[in-house]
Amino acid sequence: MRPFGERLRTAMDTHGPLCAGIDPHRALLESWGLAYDLAGLERFALTCVEAFHGVVAAVKPQSAFFEVFGSRGVAVLERVLHDLRAAGTLTILDVKRGDIGTTMAAYAEAYLGREAASPADAITLSPFLGYGSLRPAVTTALANDRGVFVLVLTSNPEGRGVQHAVLDGGSVAGSVVDGVTADNAAAAAAGLLGSVGMVVGATVGSAVADLGLDLRAADAPLLAPGLGAQGATAGEIRRVFGTALPNVLASSSRGVLGAGPDVSALRRRAREEADGLRALL
Repeated sequence: MRPFGERLRTAMDTHGPLCAGIDPHRALLESWGLAYDLAGLERFALTCVEAFHGVVAAVKPQSAFFEVFGSRGVAVLERVLHDLRAAGTLTILDVKRGDIGTTMAAYAEAYLGREAASPADAITLSPFLGYGSLRPAVTTALANDRGVFVLVLTSNPEGRGVQHAVLDGGSVAGSVVDGVTADNAAAAAAGLLGSVGMVVGATVGSAVADLGLDLRAADAPLLAPGLGAQGATAGEIRRVFGTALPNVLASSSRGVLGAGPDVSALRRRAREEADGLRALL
């Protein structure tokens, strides 16, 4: 495979900068007329696979909504990842893992390893045990042409207390951006999008500027929740991302999934959102 960052750039150029979420929580299943059980989960998830493959740049299943059904729910998640991979659509598994040492290495092997049972193209990571604690996952991802997305600035109000905190003269968020920038240096030198991405909410307002973060210099894909149902405006998006706009991969779940359960309607909504984002970004 080519490195994840290169593959993602090609997918974004081809399909537009939309990452469609698969979030099978109770309210969404019931709004589709499905029971909140294993059969409903499977029907919901596989309908999304049918609707989104070949239409969007990437698909992001939220692991927690599958895990709640135990091992059988995880089996459905593995099928989702397998079927999307077989269809040639990139997957970003939203698991937000973060740990140290051999435990982090085990998480990395589980999701990104060469012998992983059903690997994703990328996973989300939490760096708040220190960016260095993510080294096993970053190393495993890069060795296998996969990627990671590291939390930097999230839109939940509790996040500010950690992410904006000052550490050794710089913010915690800034230390994460510095780590990502270093890990993407080789790709940047070759003029390529890096495989170590960042999660930056589209609704964080002036935080990027207030903290002095240089998102563009990181040459990182920027996974941006906050569009669609959370309602970030065009002006807000430009204020947050500035010159890094071309690297934004906008994540939308409820805004797309609300068009279900009809496959054609879901595909149409995904295309509309992708086209709108392409014009905006």
